[in-house]
Amino acid sequence: MTVHNFINRKSGQLAYYLRAFWDKRIPYSEIDLYFWDLMEEWALVGDQFEVPYSQKERVFWHLLHQMHYWDEIKLLKDIYLHEELETCLTYLEGQGVFPLDCIGIRP
Repeated sequence: MTVHNFINRKSGQLAYYLRAFWDKRIPYSEIDLYFWDLMEEWALVGDQFEVPYSQKERVFWHLLHQMHYWDEIKLLKDIYLHEELETCLTYLEGQGVFPLDCIGIRP
């Protein structure tokens, strides 16, 4: 699998998990499990050291990091964090513009 394919395939999943958590359709523990599963899959990506970052990939890693870093209450209740993450989500879903403040790096 290539970096490009990985990011395109996983962006939709990432958006699903965060939106499902915000809508209380999945517990916070599912986000943590998703994070570790994704890290295992990332380890299998063959060209991660040769391919330059795309804007979408930077937003993807930023969003993933934020979901993993912040606790359940912060993700649910912090209005400013929610706005930032929503901006990243809409971009990953192809509905928004590139968020200049959401720049992530590969693990």
